[in-house]
Amino acid sequence: MFTDNQSLPPSHGLNISALSQLFNSTTNSYKYLFFSALLDILERNLFDCELISFRELVVEMLANAWYPHVFFKLSFGKQDQISLKLDKLNIQSEKEAITRKDILITTLNKSNVDDIINSLMRYVPFRLIRPFVLQELKGVKDGDINNSIVKLSRELFEQKKPLYSFNSQDYKSIDSIVIHPEWINYIKENFIILKGWVAWSWLNYMQKNNPNTPNLARKLFPLVQRKSLAEQAKYWKLIIDKNPLKCIYSNHILDKNGISVDHYLPWSFVAHDQLWNLIPSIHNVNSAKSNNIPATNYLEKFINLQHQGLIISHDILPKNKWLKYIDCYLSDLKINEPNDLLKLEILMKAYQKTFKPLISLAEIQGFSTNWHYG
Repeated sequence: MFTDNQSLPPSHGLNISALSQLFNSTTNSYKYLFFSALLDILERNLFDCELISFRELVVEMLANAWYPHVFFKLSFGKQDQISLKLDKLNIQSEKEAITRKDILITTLNKSNVDDIINSLMRYVPFRLIRPFVLQELKGVKDGDINNSIVKLSRELFEQKKPLYSFNSQDYKSIDSIVIHPEWINYIKENFIILKGWVAWSWLNYMQKNNPNTPNLARKLFPLVQRKSLAEQAKYWKLIIDKNPLKCIYSNHILDKNGISVDHYLPWSFVAHDQLWNLIPSIHNVNSAKSNNIPATNYLEKFINLQHQGLIISHDILPKNKWLKYIDCYLSDLKINEPNDLLKLEILMKAYQKTFKPLISLAEIQGFSTNWHYG
């Protein structure tokens, strides 16, 4: 956890205090995305690059912003324009691109991002390193800040060692940053800590703009790979093997060898695979439902199916194994006693109390509700 300037590793010759102030008085996402992009590009190039173009930085910024915006519909803040810029690019949210950032970057590189570069790079690269030349900027008018930062960062590059300078003295000709070699070494040596620091800062910023979003930390960065649902499928197959169940959407009898495990509230909203939100369905339903939220008439069927599963699993599983399966029900649905899960009235109330605000929030965030099969 990062709470103060001392969280960043010290350096004998570099101004770590200035680095720690990069995100002071931040009102939009751009500085977080810019610095995170800088770190990602350095890592990808094995810390062997001093010159990074504005275009490469913007593409990286868009790739980092794409996941929380397109897939999870998070807000970047009222003053922020990054979501509008992504929408105008109209990048298709293909499944591969969701979890593979390299494919997303390739797609973005084929897009016309010139207007976005002109917009995002007008202030961010200059204002970000302002803490490194704060003393020298005293008395400078706001309209002259960018030009002054360009001049100072170049003149004081060896003396004050700002994080980076620029590839031209002429403000209008600048299209790249030049990272100080000592900062590259510092970033390389402390990369994991710096990534954690910017991730923590980014999370705090996004939490302010998405105060009621569940599992926010898991929605800010591309996942390397979605986890397997094999264990959850095994649970439902044991139940179906003991007692036939019907798909709540199609009303078809479920074949344990032909089920899909369905997230009732979409994974892209809840960002977890907890058993209390998973039920078996036929394959056609799962693919048709996608990221939609079922109509309210399915909720009672869903809770009844969960209740059936809990009763059957309680009867057929060893106690310690059953308790392991139901732990998430107790904690997330705020039910105190394991045996209360077997009482339909208690389970129904717990689900309704939990789901009602979540579904309302999902609707506000743009998820489609009132979905019907067929």
